[in-house]
Amino acid sequence: MKKKIIGIAVLVCLLLFVGGCFACRRDGTRVVFTTGFGKDEIFRIENESCKKAEVMVYLTTVQNQYENVYGEEIWKTDLEGVTLEENIKETVLARIAQVKTMYLLAKQKGITLDETETETVKEVAGEYFNSLNEKEKEAMGIDYDTVLKLYEEYVLAEKVYNQLVANINPEISDDEARIITVQHILLKTYVSDGAGGKISLSPEQILLISDEADKLHEQAISENCDFEKLAEKNSDDGTITYSFAKGEMDPAFEEAAFRLETGEISEVVRSESGFHIIKCLNTFDREETDANKLKMVEKRRQEAFGEEYNAFVKTLARNLNRDLWEKTELIYDPEVKTDNFFEVYEKHFYKNFRNGKTQ
Repeated sequence: MKKKIIGIAVLVCLLLFVGGCFACRRDGTRVVFTTGFGKDEIFRIENESCKKAEVMVYLTTVQNQYENVYGEEIWKTDLEGVTLEENIKETVLARIAQVKTMYLLAKQKGITLDETETETVKEVAGEYFNSLNEKEKEAMGIDYDTVLKLYEEYVLAEKVYNQLVANINPEISDDEARIITVQHILLKTYVSDGAGGKISLSPEQILLISDEADKLHEQAISENCDFEKLAEKNSDDGTITYSFAKGEMDPAFEEAAFRLETGEISEVVRSESGFHIIKCLNTFDREETDANKLKMVEKRRQEAFGEEYNAFVKTLARNLNRDLWEKTELIYDPEVKTDNFFEVYEKHFYKNFRNGKTQ
């Protein structure tokens, strides 16, 4: 099932640094026109057009990936008055708009596909198009040229990102990226209000809990104490063990945890959640720390690219055909099950991009 949703993950990772509504400028001005569009034109960014058939490829792929994992019943889900179908539509609209924006940025930068990439795109487009049955082609309204265009733009979107961040290689120390593993006992000083909020207990109740935490601490540091069993019996947190880097946990909890040596137990620590007793299991995980360094490097690259991308977006005119978009729907047909648009792309391009071979 993991492979079925990898396409969504790749697309989201590529576009993580971009947010916001397609039809809104950052100053809140809506940019929506419903006249002057070509046949089946969903939106236009400058002179770059997106037809309904292009959107349907993305939309149908994501729809079937979701159904493969969660089943068709997933579409009955309602998220605070917004159906999952509406949510998926808006997400897909934003994603394809972002790809086309990055394609325009690639053109502005003079970034093009080389001969090998061009041939590979043709191969990818042919493989995906030939994997479709006639019902799928008809339902999505696509032909080979539509698929070829989508893949060309998708490759250039990732290529412009890779080229612009190629020289961004920040030095990240072991300490900065260090991952530690701890166990803890939590005694909460609040109750939930049923809507995700926290209601603090009275000072008298908190004082009693503080006394209880002191007693548990005495047990925790006593000889032959099994800390994990003590936590399982007394902690208000269902999770006993945590692995994390700096900046990921409550500041008070994190500061105390990072001061500990392996096997050491903290004093009672007060955080926004309550009172903690922390035991350090591992002060430095080499493998996890190295993996975290890669994540931190990629995050900084995304931030650097995002600055340039957002500045570029502000210069563009964006027009949405609201009437046609509202009429665009998911395809509910047992013969329309295509879900491999991104998978075919990854098979040919993903490894090369991540190895830095596509420049």
